[in-house]
Amino acid sequence: MARRSDLAAFRRGDAGVSPAEVGLVPGRGGARRGCDARRSHCSRACRSAGTRGLEQGRQINVSADVLDSLARVLRLDAVETDHLHQLADSPRVAIATSANPDVPPWARRLLDSLAPAPAYVLGPTWDYLAWNDEQATLFPQLATLEAPHRNLVWAMFAVPETLAAHHRLGGRRRRVLSQFRADITPLRDDPTVAALIDALHNASDEFATWWERHDVAAFQTRLRRFRTPNGPRVFEYQQLVAAGAPQLRFVVQLPLPPDSLQ
Repeated sequence: MARRSDLAAFRRGDAGVSPAEVGLVPGRGGARRGCDARRSHCSRACRSAGTRGLEQGRQINVSADVLDSLARVLRLDAVETDHLHQLADSPRVAIATSANPDVPPWARRLLDSLAPAPAYVLGPTWDYLAWNDEQATLFPQLATLEAPHRNLVWAMFAVPETLAAHHRLGGRRRRVLSQFRADITPLRDDPTVAALIDALHNASDEFATWWERHDVAAFQTRLRRFRTPNGPRVFEYQQLVAAGAPQLRFVVQLPLPPDSLQ
């Protein structure tokens, strides 16, 4: 399964822990020896927790407590720890059961009420499910995207107009991809998700490179600048989840003065 393969790769990556951070000081062997020491340390930690099978990608059952212990050894943050539990099918994680739920009428009314802020709704796999007129004006290509490519990550990596409209898009795309990976982990074995990831690998060399890093991150509010025919526009991004539809993600772009982001 894709999640087991991701789990093995994530574990082997040691979550970016350096030898010094776990009390190991590289000797005269240089970078190679330091890398070997780090790998040896984390393998010992993994064996002591009874989770060597995770590193090998085998189907084994590991308790939530053991995974928490491993996360502490590897100094994972909260998002990385949740990602580890999801990859290992930990019972503490609620697995999503639907890739794209229906958008209720009240959600569309909510989008319209947010004007003049561009806003849209994403499903669990980051497909665009609904948007208001302001979002359609800001990103007119959205209406031309068809399933399965009506997706935020696809737009970020495979739609040339997105590259032209965003200011300093490179760093943002890496952050977005890390957030996407964290969100879709429960659906990693879904055939639709697998097909999307395969298509992105073929469409973008940058996606293929960054995907193999297995980075995960939580959403953080940021200011972003767009290039538009009427000049630059700056927005503050916010994400909302409604109690009545927890699988839907509302993304609101609050307009700010153009000089808010220098």
